[in-house]
Amino acid sequence: MKPLSNLSLLVTGLLAFGASVAQAAEVNLYTTREPVLIQTLLTEFTQKTGVKVNTVFIKDGLLERVKAEGRLSPADVMLTVDFGNLVDLVESGLTQRVSSKTLNSAIPANLRAANGHWYALSMRARAVYASKDRTPLNAITYEDLANPKWKNKICIRSGNHPYNTALIAAYIAHHGEKQAETWLRGVKANLARPASGGDRDVARDILGKICDIGVANTYYVGTMRTGDAEQKRWGNAINVVLPRFKNGGTHVNVSGAVVSKHAPNRKEAVQLLEFLASDHAQAIYAQNGFEYPVKPGVKIDPIIASFGKLNIDSIRLSDIARHRKAANLLVDKVQFNR
Repeated sequence: MKPLSNLSLLVTGLLAFGASVAQAAEVNLYTTREPVLIQTLLTEFTQKTGVKVNTVFIKDGLLERVKAEGRLSPADVMLTVDFGNLVDLVESGLTQRVSSKTLNSAIPANLRAANGHWYALSMRARAVYASKDRTPLNAITYEDLANPKWKNKICIRSGNHPYNTALIAAYIAHHGEKQAETWLRGVKANLARPASGGDRDVARDILGKICDIGVANTYYVGTMRTGDAEQKRWGNAINVVLPRFKNGGTHVNVSGAVVSKHAPNRKEAVQLLEFLASDHAQAIYAQNGFEYPVKPGVKIDPIIASFGKLNIDSIRLSDIARHRKAANLLVDKVQFNR
C-alpha cells in the first residue's frame, strides 16, 4: 500500500475536523426550573437533533449572572419558572428577537411577546383548593376570596411570591389599584394563618383543619397525588376549583424561555425552543410535570383534566406584567404577610 501524500493527509484531517465540528453542535441552557422537571425533554431533544444541551441550574440571580457575564456570556437559552422573570430579562436588554413561524403557530398570541422576545412553554392555573370533607365548592371567583364568609378559612403562601404577585397584578389589570387594595385587605382578613410556606403546604393545612380553602397552583396536585404516602393524603384531601375573574377567565402563570442577546449558538437556541413547542414535547410537559400545554390540542394529564375545562383569562401576560411593581407595593402596604 502506498503511503498517503501530504495533500491526502491534509484532506483527511480537514474531513475529520469537519466531522468533529458537526458532532459538536451544542446549546447552553440557563434555567431556574429544577433539572428533574425538564431533563426528559432535553434528553429527547438531543436524541432527535444531535445537539448537546449544557444545562446550568440557577436557583436565584439568573438575571444578575447574565448581566455580569455581558457579551461573553455562554448562555444561549434562558428558561424560567414564571413569566415575571421572563419579562425582567427582556426589560433588562438581555434577550433578542426570535422570528419563528413554528413558534408563532404553536403558541397563542397572549402567551408570547408580540415582538418575539419571549415565549411561554407550559402553563399552570392559579386555583382554589377546597376541603373534600368540609367545604363543598363547585365554583368561585377570585373576587369572592375577599368575602367575609371565608374569614379565618383561607391559606396561601407569601403575597410576594411571584405566583401571587402575578395574581394580584392580574387583579389590578381587571379592576385597578384602588379596588385591588380593598380586595387584598379582604383576603388578608380571611387568612387562617400568616401567608407563608408553599403551595403544597396549603393542601397539608386543609387536611389538618387549619383552613378550609386555599390558593395554589394546579400542577402541585398531580405531584402530590402521585407522590409519597404523606403527600397523597394531602392531595386526596382536596378538590380543585378553577376560579375566574368576574369579567374574565382563569389566571395562569407560565414557564417560558428567551434567547440570550449574545447567544453563541443562536441557531441551536431557536431549534430548542421550537422543539419545546412541538406536540411531542408539549405532551411530555403534560405527562411529566402535570402542566397545561401551551399548544392547543395536546392531551392533558387525566388528574389535571379532572378539574374541568380551563378558560384562560384573555388579558395578555405582558399587560399583567406591567402591574407587578404595583402588586408588590400593595402587598407591603396592607402588610399581607404579617
